[in-house]
Amino acid sequence: MSGSFSHIPAMLNEVVAALAPAAGEVYVDGTFGAGGYTKAFLDRADCRVVAIDRDPGAAAQAAALQEKYGKRLRFVPGCFGDAAALVEGPVDGFVLDIGVSSMQIDEAERGFSFRMDGPLDMRMDTSGGVTAADIINTYDEKDLADLIYKYGEERHSRRVARAVVAARKGKKITRTLELAEIVRRAVPRARDGIDPATRTFQALRIAVNRELEELESGLEAAESLLRAGGRLSVVSFHSLEDSIIKKFMNERAGRAGGVSRHMPLPDAPSAGPTFSLPSVKAVTASPAEIAANPRARSAKMRIAIRMGAGGKEAHAS
Repeated sequence: MSGSFSHIPAMLNEVVAALAPAAGEVYVDGTFGAGGYTKAFLDRADCRVVAIDRDPGAAAQAAALQEKYGKRLRFVPGCFGDAAALVEGPVDGFVLDIGVSSMQIDEAERGFSFRMDGPLDMRMDTSGGVTAADIINTYDEKDLADLIYKYGEERHSRRVARAVVAARKGKKITRTLELAEIVRRAVPRARDGIDPATRTFQALRIAVNRELEELESGLEAAESLLRAGGRLSVVSFHSLEDSIIKKFMNERAGRAGGVSRHMPLPDAPSAGPTFSLPSVKAVTASPAEIAANPRARSAKMRIAIRMGAGGKEAHAS
């Protein structure tokens, strides 16, 4: 990895403060990555962490940490959306850091970066599934435009889709820089200096990894695993993810006016709230952190505390 902040997850101090690790407690780090949150928890208290990640590279990071922390750290390969089937509850805390990590971006061969040349892949789990190249080369113009608009919030999505379809008539688009240049020619450069390819690459990554569906499943898994009084902390970087997190927490805290058709309240409405919210506002990164880690500029953390009879045991350990 490159960069002085590659190993430091966004809002580390705020997440540790929110979950307040204590001796004898168990925490789930659903997006282990390079292990920043996990290491901070284990250093803070004599607790245990179950770390989950679907990226094959995360296993090596976990093995290195296990040399220091031993049985206090258990790494489970898989998706955090499946946490209820991967972890035995109850647990005392659950943390998620939504989005792509610096570790993944900095590895050109993973295909996440529009600044480095690599295969147009973008899969977090490289063992199978659809790649970004599959989407770019097979979707028709309308579907491609809709995807880029929905997941990338790109106002010029139709221009991008039109340019992609025209470019792939000659040959398949297979490289990241190739796609980035097509997008840059189609989208006017923004005054804020953000690369025109940013939103299209975001959309493809979210679609390839089904990130929004995974987030919804992960929030529900946390709800089922947390004991009463257990803390949930979720850090996100885009409005798409933050809106899902905010809506979930508000609904589960009984603050929403209606029930989401995507995430209905558990059991019957009479069951009452399953979370309380210390604050309805998201916590943002400090100016000092933003100066040291520009990625934290768009980070938002939301916190919820499990109420009632939480922490039902999962199906498997």
